[in-house]
Amino acid sequence: VPSPMCALPSSCAQRPPACTRTSKNSCDLLTSRASGSCSNDIGRLLGANLKILRNIILQVKFTKVWSKTSKSLIAYESGRIYFDNYRCCYSSLLPEPEQLYELPKAPKTEKIEDALLCQCPLDKVLPNPSDQKSCLLVLTAHNWLYRLSADTGKTLERIYLSSHFKFRSLGWDSSQETLYVKSIQSKQTTLERQAGVNNNILMHVAVFQVFPLELVGMLEINKKVFGKTAVDVLLSQGVLAVSHSSKHVKLYSFEYIVNKFRIEELALGQQCEMKGIVGEAPYGIPVNIHIHECPPVLFEMSYFENGVQIGGHPWHYIYTPNHKRHRGTHHICSITDGALAKNGIQDMKCDSLEADWIFFHPDDSGRIVHKYQLIFLVKAEHRCTEGWFVIHGSSSSQAPQVIVTSSGRAVKRRFQLLDDDPAQQTFRMVKYEDELDLLAVVDITQTEDEGQAHLRLHDNKTGLLMKRVPLKEPWDVTYSHEVYFDRDTIIHTVQEKNNSFCCHVYKMKRRPPDEP
Repeated sequence: VPSPMCALPSSCAQRPPACTRTSKNSCDLLTSRASGSCSNDIGRLLGANLKILRNIILQVKFTKVWSKTSKSLIAYESGRIYFDNYRCCYSSLLPEPEQLYELPKAPKTEKIEDALLCQCPLDKVLPNPSDQKSCLLVLTAHNWLYRLSADTGKTLERIYLSSHFKFRSLGWDSSQETLYVKSIQSKQTTLERQAGVNNNILMHVAVFQVFPLELVGMLEINKKVFGKTAVDVLLSQGVLAVSHSSKHVKLYSFEYIVNKFRIEELALGQQCEMKGIVGEAPYGIPVNIHIHECPPVLFEMSYFENGVQIGGHPWHYIYTPNHKRHRGTHHICSITDGALAKNGIQDMKCDSLEADWIFFHPDDSGRIVHKYQLIFLVKAEHRCTEGWFVIHGSSSSQAPQVIVTSSGRAVKRRFQLLDDDPAQQTFRMVKYEDELDLLAVVDITQTEDEGQAHLRLHDNKTGLLMKRVPLKEPWDVTYSHEVYFDRDTIIHTVQEKNNSFCCHVYKMKRRPPDEP
């Protein structure tokens, strides 16, 4: 969760004294104290204030304060709730959400395809004041990349990508530093098919640095270079990952690719050899990174399902070997030499209708989270997977194998219950609140004809259950749900039966004066 401070603090002389504070929101008061805006002190350690906030949250109750429906998916990030495909934005930082802005309606040919929220940098001062504030980067269906004010929706900058390639998605290479825009996969046209011409271009990728927004380059992914089985690419932490239809993934250094294959550096707004202006219609951004030979492979791996994940310190990876006998197992290996960690083959023995998942803990501790029972492993540098703790729900091993009917007849259970059987308590999702160092775990218990959800808050270091918050909305497992826990706010978004979506917001309940 990003820091709540979005600008450098003003001078001490301009700070109002503590007695002039009007906000009664505990979260706001603690944030103000951390920035020194309500005290003669230059600033308190934010970590100390967040410990106070954590203690408060674990003691008070949460109550639902607001709900809103939408005809499209609802997104949430850093105190902002987005409705109608990012067209309408609400702030969730107040006691009840309030609308920040609403963009004008646009035709389907200009709809927003994807968006990324960019937080303002705190470590440097930028020449343009608008660059110092948070912004929303949105990609539209007609290939424009807009930079909008995160608070007002005002257009700060716009970039035209291309009139030749259709771009569809945004992603972070390095969070809040470098992003990429990915096109859809190229398909062979009817004329190319009739002429017997093979289209070897898989897709195009444009890469930018943010704050300020600057072009790194545009590259094309060619199957002649990366292999005819290549089906998708992504950028992450300076690595270009190419996945293949043969369930194979190869990693390449993006820095090497830029240094080796970029034919010229381009700047947004630059006149490009009488052809047009870079980033403006109709010219857009030309391909300036031509990869004509395969770069050195940093790492490659075949997998059976669920791909390959990399994490831990030092680097390790999790995968399932590409053979059906390994189905349901997860292998944890060193990325340096491929050696298995101690106890590095985890057979989760998970019987369920839904796909299994496992991932490195987002706190960069090297621990690992598993879906149905939460398993946290020690740091990978110890070359082992010992020292874990488990957060239990109602597991199938606890279910009675002999059931006594109302008439007193003993009936033996013939089939083992699934781990996600509706009759059991199951875990649906896990989120990490890094500012409070709490794990937010959603558990579901079936009651009569509907599911009852609770948000469990566990200590991140010990796994101890600290609090359990009931969610009032029924949890229908046949529809999609998402739960966010962000300091003093719980947000539950749910798909409903009529194919609409609803957002429910919970806040800390203020204790009445007469309540003990």
